[in-house]
Amino acid sequence: MDFKDLIKQRRSIRKFTEQEIDKEDVVTLMRAALMSPSSKSTRGWEFVLVDDKAMLERLSQTREKGAELIAGAAMAIVVMANPEVSDVWVEDASIAALNIQLQAEDLGLGSCWVQVRNRFTADGVPTDDAIHELLGIPANLRVLNMVAVGYKAMERNPQNEDKLQWEKVHLGMYNAAQE
Repeated sequence: MDFKDLIKQRRSIRKFTEQEIDKEDVVTLMRAALMSPSSKSTRGWEFVLVDDKAMLERLSQTREKGAELIAGAAMAIVVMANPEVSDVWVEDASIAALNIQLQAEDLGLGSCWVQVRNRFTADGVPTDDAIHELLGIPANLRVLNMVAVGYKAMERNPQNEDKLQWEKVHLGMYNAAQE
């Protein structure tokens, strides 16, 4: 599949089969993450791969809502970075997470971004803190998100190019076409 088709095909998948992900595919996913560009090549991101069903269930409860799908995934990749290494850790970790998702699609896997930063548990605890405690993550790392990954138990139509919002693209300066 060429990149144009990959971008069109990649959609958030929230239902997964029970099938485990092949170890070679896990290595390929992490290779894509570790090849991600980062500001000044600081590579301040780190990853925790979770495939234990009990821990996936616990991770699925670290947000008030929106993380339930983690329990049904074959794996969750917790994406974090060290703000002391890079002041743009959010951007660096975001690029790595997107590389994981694009690689997953290329491998025929589904994925879904589950936001962690600035989210809370049902008890009002920051999701980041809850995940730190569950996974023993060092205090200097901040968790950006979790990427749920697995074999697709649902299909979604590709992006519809007829619905692209070209009015949000501005040439030269904002609203230049309207002047």
